[in-house]
Formats: sequence, C-alpha cells, structure tokens
Amino acid sequence: MKKLHTISTILLLIFAVSVFAGSGKNFVQIKGSDTMVNLGQAWAEKYMELNPTDFISVTGGGSGTGLSALISATCDIAMSSRNIKPKEIELAGKKGIKPFEIKVALDGLAVVVNPKNPVSKLTLGQLADIFTGKTTNWKQLGGQDGKIVILSREVNSGTHVYFKEHVLRKNDPASTAEFAPSALMLSSSQAIADEVAGNPDAIGYYGMGYISSKQKAILVAKDPNSEFIAPKIDNVISGKYPISRPLLLYTNGEPAGLVKKIVDFALSKEGQDIVLKTDFVPVVK
Repeated sequence: MKKLHTISTILLLIFAVSVFAGSGKNFVQIKGSDTMVNLGQAWAEKYMELNPTDFISVTGGGSGTGLSALISATCDIAMSSRNIKPKEIELAGKKGIKPFEIKVALDGLAVVVNPKNPVSKLTLGQLADIFTGKTTNWKQLGGQDGKIVILSREVNSGTHVYFKEHVLRKNDPASTAEFAPSALMLSSSQAIADEVAGNPDAIGYYGMGYISSKQKAILVAKDPNSEFIAPKIDNVISGKYPISRPLLLYTNGEPAGLVKKIVDFALSKEGQDIVLKTDFVPVVK
C-alpha cells in the first residue's frame, strides 16, 4: 500500500507540474550545465521565495543537453558553460528558435588530485600531455610511481568542451587533440570529485565551486616561465588564473515576461550575491 501511495503521490506531482507548465505564465523550465545547476537551483529557490506564485524547475544534464532542449522548445532557459556552436545556431534557426546569450557569472576550472599526491603544480603543457595520454606515470612529473588515472566529464558537457579546446588544443582551431582513450568519462562534476577523493592516482577537472578538503587543487601556470596560480575567485577576476570561462544563459530571443524577470533577478545584486556564495565570480558588482 505504501508503494502504491508513493506512486500516486509522484503521479500527482507530475500532473501538477504539467498543469503549471501548461499555463505558461507562471512556470519556467531551466535546463543544462551541471556546473551551473547548483547556482540555478539557488537562484530559483530565492526567486520563488520572493515570488510564491511563480514556479521554476531547474535540472542539469550538461550544456549540450540544455541547448538541445532550448532548440526543441522543451525548456525556456538553457544554462551553458560554453558558447553555443554554429551548428546549434543553424539547427535552432530551422526550428524557428533564436538563441539569445546572457553572461551571468564567471568560473575557474580547477584541476584536482588526491591530497596524498605530492604533485601540486603543473603547466598547461603538462596538463595537455596528461589528458591526451602522452604522460602516463606520476613519477614523470616528480610524483610517486603510479599510473595516472584520467577523469573527464562526458562529451555533452560544456566543461568537457571548454577543457578540450583551451587546455588540450591550446586555443588552436587547427588542433585535433583529444582525450586519451583511457580517460574515464564521468556523468557529473560530483562524480569526478568523489573518484579523486578515493583514488591517489586520479586527476580530474571541474568548476572550482566543487573543491573540498577531499581534493587538492593544482596550481596552474601558462608555461614554465610563468607564475603558478591557484583557482580562486580573486585570480579569476584579475585574469591571472589561466583556465577560466564565462557561464551563460540562453533564451529564445530577448527575454520577456517571466523569463525576463528570472534573468533580471540573476543579474541583480541579490542574484550576483548568490553567484559569490556558490563559489563563482559575479559579472555585475
């Protein structure tokens, strides 16, 4: 009976959300970047606290998933940790969707290892060699003898795309560098954090908001002659940290109605304070 009651409750909730969504005026669906999902949920919770007649649903799945949902008109706002691709813009146009980009925060991508790993500093070149599989053992980098375990986000993740383009391919459009075939593609930043916490030979990357005492953030330098910089908010603001990026919202055309109210809230002082509290960097002071 308990099981039947639970199923009935779930179905009722789904029906209620469907009715809400059908009304259009008071329901907004936000979907996309896993890096941004905690930020999006924090915005939604505070916004709904201030506007109890409005309802916002926030889910992750990756930047590509969010943009696909926007293009297919199954969400109102897409969260993305990368810029929309030309082929996505083309597909959107064919479906009558006009993606409109709003920069809402900045993020530094942290490269992390297990706290037991003695390696604490790496250049962008060394990182590229690790993640493409050219460097395979920690002793090659001054660490202990152990095969490097490469962790990456899945290919539909904006974090994956950004890291590949800016670290592996070194911002060279002609480069075809790819992650090593041995790289483990994980479904979320939290999955990478958990694996690094339990594996002394693992290395991964994610938004710096996920850093905890269970992982050690690597100091990164542009090259051997440059300063090694920690992934911290001040270093992202100053531009000193070499692996940083904008966090974006995409809407169908310029925001209007409830969508505009939500975007305006994200860019308000209160919304940008939430950006800071979730370990990202505000774009509006």
